[in-house]
Amino acid sequence: MKKIVFITPEDSEPGFSLAGVIHHAIKPEEGEQLLRKLIDDPEIGLIAIDERLISAIGQDRLKKIEERFTGVIVIIPSPERPEEREDYLMRLIRRAIGYHVRLRI
Repeated sequence: MKKIVFITPEDSEPGFSLAGVIHHAIKPEEGEQLLRKLIDDPEIGLIAIDERLISAIGQDRLKKIEERFTGVIVIIPSPERPEEREDYLMRLIRRAIGYHVRLRI
């Protein structure tokens, strides 16, 4: 069975430690190096990374990393911006199916 790894900023460490999951609490500048290391591990099937760390990596470099990874990279929405959660869901759907979908809730 493949492993799931969570990568978040250092302020999220207590919650993930309590859950007992594989977790890396890092500074934003450490994100790209850690991602590159994790995608080379054949035991890992899913990497969930906090969106606050993505800006330090950059969308273009993240896309190249995703292309090399045989598993899935999921971006976890930031808890700091709950009003933008729908925008995040729309981006996730667009990325998964390849085009924009309108949702009415």
